[in-house]
Amino acid sequence: MQTRIVVPGARSMVSLLGSRDELLQVVEQAFASDIHVRGNEITITGEPAETELVTKLFEELLALLDKGDLLTTDAVERSLAMLRSRSPERPAEVLTLNILSNRGRTIRPKTLNQKRYVDAIDAHTIVFSIGPAGTGKTYLAMAKAVQALQGKQVNRIILTRPAVEAGERLGFLPGTLYDKIDPYLRPLYDALHDMLDPDSIPRLISAGTIEIAPLAYMRGRTLNDAFIILDEAQNTSAEQMKMFLTRLGFGSKVVVTGDVTQVDLPSGTQSGLRVVRGILDGIEDVHFAMLTSGDVVRHKLVSEIVDAYARFDAETAAPRSGSGPRRQGRPHRSG
Repeated sequence: MQTRIVVPGARSMVSLLGSRDELLQVVEQAFASDIHVRGNEITITGEPAETELVTKLFEELLALLDKGDLLTTDAVERSLAMLRSRSPERPAEVLTLNILSNRGRTIRPKTLNQKRYVDAIDAHTIVFSIGPAGTGKTYLAMAKAVQALQGKQVNRIILTRPAVEAGERLGFLPGTLYDKIDPYLRPLYDALHDMLDPDSIPRLISAGTIEIAPLAYMRGRTLNDAFIILDEAQNTSAEQMKMFLTRLGFGSKVVVTGDVTQVDLPSGTQSGLRVVRGILDGIEDVHFAMLTSGDVVRHKLVSEIVDAYARFDAETAAPRSGSGPRRQGRPHRSG
């Protein structure tokens, strides 16, 4: 089967194929079909199913260019992965969904699961995002929180995480309260600096518009008109998870993020994130968004490391399957 694509304009052809045809080479390496370029025409020859997929890929890449995007090898590879998944969503729609723009930088989902996660935050009051490191769980939630604040959908943002490394016994640590909790909350500050004018953050925190605090400080409160994010939720106990979820007030939205393969709780303490799905699954307005190594948006090696550890855990768990429950100590961490 042979298909011909006519690309309008020499500039579009250069943008489509990349500098020194680097993007074309990515496409050629992914398929067995013969891809021939001459002038402003691309001719694809090969098996019908594959030829159709190559054609759809070029159509999606041209759609990205029409929307003003600059094509990269990452965009080509992610577009191809979405097409191969045969999902109804178009890659050009997923990769151009703007969540937040700040200082010339735009935050968008980069995978189909990330897009579905973002859509779930819009559609549900409580969303759990569970997946490995580097899948954008917290970053996308933070972007949606800032978007909601700027759009006056909420009056404040509350960011919290369990300070499990300190056993949440912060009184035993030296320094002021800020000095005690800062190391555990620093990743949340770092994400905020990507999304807001850094000079405005201290003012917003002082006014209570943005609150960053350890999970222990949520007890006894009712949180109305707020966008609340619980990060590193795998390090909550079942009791702490229940305490946090019951803080929900009117006009609020909750996003809970975590990685159940990186639990730092003491041996014998059950992770609240591991059990909550069995408790809340099926309840209306509660959604569980599952992310995988395919959604990792850090260095490509991170995805391979995540998969390697998953295989290792599966292999080491097999001999123990008949010898009682596994010990839930500290697993290997990826950073």
